[in-house]
Amino acid sequence: MTPDLPTPVTAALDLPLAAAALDAEVRAGLEVVERRLHGAVQQVDPLADDAARHLVRAGGKRSRPMLTLLAAHLGDSRRPEVVEAAIVVELTHLATLYHDDVMDGAERRRGAPSVHARWGNTVAILTGDLLFARASTIVAALGPEAVRIQAETFERLCLGQLHETIGPREGEDPVEHYLTVLADKTGSLIATSARFGAMFAGCSADVQKVLTTYGEKVGVAFQLADDVIDLSSDAATTGKTPGTDLREHVPTLPVLLLRRAVREAEARGQAGPGALGSSAESVSLLAALDGDLSDDAALADVLARLAAHPVTALARAEAARWAEEAVEALQTLEPSPARDALRDFATAVVARTS
Repeated sequence: MTPDLPTPVTAALDLPLAAAALDAEVRAGLEVVERRLHGAVQQVDPLADDAARHLVRAGGKRSRPMLTLLAAHLGDSRRPEVVEAAIVVELTHLATLYHDDVMDGAERRRGAPSVHARWGNTVAILTGDLLFARASTIVAALGPEAVRIQAETFERLCLGQLHETIGPREGEDPVEHYLTVLADKTGSLIATSARFGAMFAGCSADVQKVLTTYGEKVGVAFQLADDVIDLSSDAATTGKTPGTDLREHVPTLPVLLLRRAVREAEARGQAGPGALGSSAESVSLLAALDGDLSDDAALADVLARLAAHPVTALARAEAARWAEEAVEALQTLEPSPARDALRDFATAVVARTS
């Protein structure tokens, strides 16, 4: 492997696979994906090339291509289309990060300045579009069914971002709305990652369906775990600025659960301690969260208070519940090292710290 490329390994999710042969094959497959990924983002224009390479150079877990490779071991994992599909899902993911950082105003991504912080919003948006285009070029060679699946995934990604931006409709439960947003914004692409692995490994339609259900639930668990990680980790660990969502008043599950707790306590006229701790502290914390968090000290204070509040433990438990449902979806598959690895993948998604 070229020395200057980051080495993605299964340990990125603290997931050393129990089956040594499978572990070695997945690691080798990820190295191939990494080399090909660096080639896939190349652009003729120097500015476009520099911007497009920016996040690839910064590294990352490569969770989506890893999942594609793992799912492929339920069939013939050596088919060349499997690696192509793994590149497609990671390019698509990278493209969404360029757009998300603009939407969220994030200053850092994967330990490096975000593209919009370095080159501006316009360059970041157009670079994301270029990566979407490159993913489309690759997926076109995989056939019309792959193109259809990719198009449907892209549609859900856009709808998820749109619904997150607009917020819940009148009378819609904010927590249920948020989980729907996560299913679209994160679950859809992770589901496609697993589905592509099974599909291009020649698995049956039934197996592909199981992997799609599994991937969607893993995706929601992944993002719910991120909500908790954002409260308890620092930039050196996660590669992202902690508390960005809070500062921009972007909803996360702990905040939504806090709002629900305060609303329900007020409806009951409850002033003292309740199931989620002191009602007075909840009200005070919610007021701080809704206030001006542009000051770093104010942000650090609400981060610490929210991390210690019982709603964060509830959010962590909700992430674990989604991961457990993902594992349950696998039970119809024949026992195999690949099925065990997919089970461990779902567990690791929630247990990770970055």
